[in-house]
Amino acid sequence: MKPILFFLLAMGAGLAQGQPSLAERFREQLNASPQPAWVGYTVPAVPGHGQTCDYAQGVRAPGPVHLEPAGQLQVLFRIEQHQVGRIRVISGDCQLDADGLPLRWIRDVRPAESVALLAGLVTGTGHLGEGAITAMALHADASADDALDRFAAAGQPAPLREKAIFWLGAARGRRGYEALRRIVTGDASDRIRDKALFALSVSKEPPAIDTMIAVAHDDGSAHVRGQALFWLAQKAGQKAVGAISDAIDRDPDTEVRKKAVFALEQLADGEGVPMLIQVARVNKNPAVRKQAMFWLGQSNDPRALKFFEEVLKP
Repeated sequence: MKPILFFLLAMGAGLAQGQPSLAERFREQLNASPQPAWVGYTVPAVPGHGQTCDYAQGVRAPGPVHLEPAGQLQVLFRIEQHQVGRIRVISGDCQLDADGLPLRWIRDVRPAESVALLAGLVTGTGHLGEGAITAMALHADASADDALDRFAAAGQPAPLREKAIFWLGAARGRRGYEALRRIVTGDASDRIRDKALFALSVSKEPPAIDTMIAVAHDDGSAHVRGQALFWLAQKAGQKAVGAISDAIDRDPDTEVRKKAVFALEQLADGEGVPMLIQVARVNKNPAVRKQAMFWLGQSNDPRALKFFEEVLKP
């Protein structure tokens, strides 16, 4: 028996009588025909994260583009030879066009059953597993938090961990932030902590900035501290600017200080130029001063030009 069919049989076993489980109904669709087809259903979507209707291949979604986000998510599976080959997620208000292939619909799907079905498809590190994780992340159901926590945990393949970590920040709110905080402060892998920093940078939870600042101060890896400064620059705000300035003055690693200088250059609307000028004038580390001069030269800012005129005057 194929692994996916075994998984679906196991999920369907032992459930209460009544409407068949999603696993049972999905298994029927897999067995219906070896020819290519699409199978889909809708579930409640995480607010603010509905997918768009603009897809260039697979199940196209023509028609109007709605300005208000849909409350539903369409989860679509391309099946062929009794196997799932692709998973797509599309906003619930999109009109679908399967380009001549059959499109079979499953109704009244329980979100937790959908998450369990998708989790069973995460059997490797390819596009199918990544698509399943994306689809789970956009479910407005607590079971999705538990599933993402499992796939983000140590011991999972790195590509799956990284995908789950991203969605913890991008879509899972406070629960996702708490998971990222544990990862970024406790995971043994520099690469994974780096990925968690990026996920924190896209999180909308206010404490995410404080956690990034703590990493910029305290992480044992110079690379990770530097990455924290870079992503803080993208967030901007007074807290972020203060952390970047502090790293320039206090970090024990010159390379981290240089990355902090670069972070100043990344601040929006030339906000970092006055601080770069100050670093170039008075910082005691010649490598850091040189880095500040370099980024001032790249800025094309009139204030930088005036500074160079002053220092180059005979």
